[in-house]
Amino acid sequence: MSRTIIEARKATRILEGIVPVTLVADIDLAIGEREFVAITGPSGSGKSSLLYLLGLLDVPTSGAVLVEGRDTTDFDDTERAAARLATLGFIFQFHFLLPEFTTTQNVMLPMRALGKLSMREMKERAEGLLASLGLGDHLAKRPDQLSGGQRQRVAVARALANDPPVILADEPTGSLDSKSSEQVFQILRDLVDRDGRTVVAVTHAMELADRMDRRVHLVDGRIVSDVRQAPAAGVPATGA
Repeated sequence: MSRTIIEARKATRILEGIVPVTLVADIDLAIGEREFVAITGPSGSGKSSLLYLLGLLDVPTSGAVLVEGRDTTDFDDTERAAARLATLGFIFQFHFLLPEFTTTQNVMLPMRALGKLSMREMKERAEGLLASLGLGDHLAKRPDQLSGGQRQRVAVARALANDPPVILADEPTGSLDSKSSEQVFQILRDLVDRDGRTVVAVTHAMELADRMDRRVHLVDGRIVSDVRQAPAAGVPATGA
């Protein structure tokens, strides 16, 4: 059994209002090193809400989220931000690249926030990451000069900027065509198999989920199944 790297314990998130809405309820979930996990479920089932809790982008109403064994319940905003920068990388359906920055500058942003490298080291690391993802000829381009698949690969490079052990992805292929979706999926697969990272991805694309190692299925904010599976071979990942 691999070491648990991120964990939810009885995590519940309620959206307060005139009529409170429970986004997720009593979630117990432990995710280990080198796991490739799909979070699936119908629309409104709480998939993204759970991912945001695991990624410290939101705070549970009750229960706890642990990252590398540290209970984050009492973390303030600064401590949560520091934990995210050091431990977690994020990929979203829409790349959220800053349009006025080059690809290299976009990838440098998390490194600048963490503040551990010199400007030269940050630039060299950003360029190396982009080159490793087939973007070595696009270092000085801005997002509007790239295709959708290229922009998502820049977003992957940005997620890897601080060398996090965990990558959290919210519909990472949802806005891509089938060819670009397959490229992004293979990158995520390599992050687990080659680099030894943990990847947790929310997806509604069953063709993608079938090729991951574990599937956590939510209905109405609760986990109804948690299954380890043999990835289906030869099945292409598709976008939305």
